[in-house]
Amino acid sequence: MPQTANSMKNQRVGVLMGGLSAEREVSLATGEAVAAALLARGYDITPIYVDRDIDQVLRQVAIDVAFLALHGSFGEDGCVQGLLELLDIPYTGSGVTESALAMDKLKSKELFRLHNVPTPPYYVLQADEVDALEELHGPFGFPAFVKPRRQGSSIGAGRADNLAGLQQRCEEALQFDDTAVIERFVQGVEVAVGILDGEALGAIEIVPSQPFYDYRAKYQQGQSRYHLPARLPATRYQNVLRIAERAVHALGVEGASRVDLLVTPGENEYVLEVNTLPGMTETSLLPKMAQAAGYNFGDLCEAILARASVRNRRGTRRPQCDSRLDEAATLVMASAEAVSTP
Repeated sequence: MPQTANSMKNQRVGVLMGGLSAEREVSLATGEAVAAALLARGYDITPIYVDRDIDQVLRQVAIDVAFLALHGSFGEDGCVQGLLELLDIPYTGSGVTESALAMDKLKSKELFRLHNVPTPPYYVLQADEVDALEELHGPFGFPAFVKPRRQGSSIGAGRADNLAGLQQRCEEALQFDDTAVIERFVQGVEVAVGILDGEALGAIEIVPSQPFYDYRAKYQQGQSRYHLPARLPATRYQNVLRIAERAVHALGVEGASRVDLLVTPGENEYVLEVNTLPGMTETSLLPKMAQAAGYNFGDLCEAILARASVRNRRGTRRPQCDSRLDEAATLVMASAEAVSTP
């Protein structure tokens, strides 16, 4: 149950930003923007710059609630969330299990399949399998798209048009993770859907100046154009919103999130990933969609903060977490049976 703005103003809010991932600079921009917006609305704000000593910092700085403005590994993947649970500090966004599942492109795809959420065909490559890449790729075909298994902001990701390019892309992806996810390349329009409490705020169409929506196109001014709402027929637009809501439900994601999709000319939609802690910078997509839905930036920050809660052994998230693990186990058993069936 979200708290009221007035009740939250009586608490000290720690805005956690920075972190240890390759997305540190983006996180700092998000955190500074959020801190400024909440401070302007009368909240007691303490900026907290996350590094390897974050456990000591949180024990020394007395905060009542944590606003997570972190992106990427060790911030968006459940690690900091687990630490906050140990310290009994309420925090924004999703719980440990949901955060970890959404950050893990392989596990999220498995849950998408289980819940009939369309996602591009894929396989995975371990770091010790690079020499067998040609055999593993087999008839999968080109072009293909390569991503690190657990990374955000398109870092280490790229398209491959032939085997040599695939080898290079996999080596780049494996610099960021010990597993690469290779997807079938889907030609389509890039669309993002903003979600708040499981309901879609709207969909925005992205037209990058680069071949795809990479790190530069996401965070440098003028590198992408946007159409809000996305230029889709009304029926298709609504279908995109519903698919995004299903993707969030499949992972159990809560609070504010963003779902990235590809919409093809052939009347198909594919979910790429769910972002549990979307960017909140001047070029970020979630604030643009929230604005169109009636939330200015300050409103959006307050709405996210109001949904902060304690998630620990006494909290409300455990049954849901257990259900996600049960679903994942079911999928693993089904996959094992399929492999063993002649």
